Amino acid sequence: MEIFIIVCALLLIVLSALPFIRHQHWVFRVAEFIKLQLLALQVPVFTLSFFVIKDITWLWVIQVLQLGFIIFHVYILMRYTKFWRTQKVALSGQASDKIKIISCNVLQFNTAYDRFIALIREEQPDVFLTMESNRDWEMAMETLEKDYPHHAKVGLENTYGMHFYTRLKVNKLQVHYFVADDLPSIEAELETKDGHRFVFFGVHPPPPSPTEEENSKERDGDLLSVAKRVRDYELPVLVTGDFNNVAWARSSLLFKKTSRLIDARIGRGILATFHAHYWFFRVPLDLLFHSPDIFIDKLFIYPSIGSDHFPIGCTFHIDKRNEQQEEEVKHLEGEEMAEVNELIEEGKQEASDNRENQ
Repeated sequence: MEIFIIVCALLLIVLSALPFIRHQHWVFRVAEFIKLQLLALQVPVFTLSFFVIKDITWLWVIQVLQLGFIIFHVYILMRYTKFWRTQKVALSGQASDKIKIISCNVLQFNTAYDRFIALIREEQPDVFLTMESNRDWEMAMETLEKDYPHHAKVGLENTYGMHFYTRLKVNKLQVHYFVADDLPSIEAELETKDGHRFVFFGVHPPPPSPTEEENSKERDGDLLSVAKRVRDYELPVLVTGDFNNVAWARSSLLFKKTSRLIDARIGRGILATFHAHYWFFRVPLDLLFHSPDIFIDKLFIYPSIGSDHFPIGCTFHIDKRNEQQEEEVKHLEGEEMAEVNELIEEGKQEASDNRENQ
């Protein structure tokens, strides 16, 4: 039993330490995803160690390291709880009407089309975005086009298809391929009925994974390209989609600083969206960031529609910026912009063996 606890403790320590190594191989980056699971396991292992480990040297070396990482995990995760939430901001008389969006990685091989279509018909969002939607999904969603006449369709068969639908006025609509010609992002300048304009960005970069991309170069390059594009926009901006990343990862923090956007999850909960079928391994991969002139009313996840991701929904208003929102904006420091530019170039130069085989 003593050996088992020591091995478990050392494994948890190593997994907690791996993200501090700035290497883009999936071995180092995947460990960022499971911070919540590491905390849930380290607390009981830390407690058991006092009762099981007999060697006093082993005990104190392991316990000091474990306690340090437990404190660190709690410090990071606390900001994604309602304990961190600031006072709700009062909207001015010039705020927009409520706007609703839904974003969902529908899973290309999921054929339960009716479940997602029923969700859209019930919730009646102003905008919805699908990822991993191929030609079959595109044909299935044609039934929604009467209510959502404006759309952008990228029906790929490589699990990176993307479809955008809205009933708002569209002033501009673009499909971008920042790091590869089979990894789309969708940008739309939209206008509400009460005359408020904003930019919507849908993203879905590839994950670092033993079954997908060997490293995070394309993911980081794609996301940071979006961040650089929107950082100086005068219009309100909202970026959402399957980031294949967690908000506390360094590359997400660089995205946040580069774009000058706010993480909508702060103070609202972890809201894990993946994996829908395995509760203990759930992590928040579907993220949402917004500019200080967008005020989140509610952020939530919907029940399963048959995908391995839960759909994520958001309601918000557009209003003039205020001091409280501005304080949440973080800025790049020192040589971080050089790091961002380097990551973007590495993403453009990376060639995927995984998607070529699909």
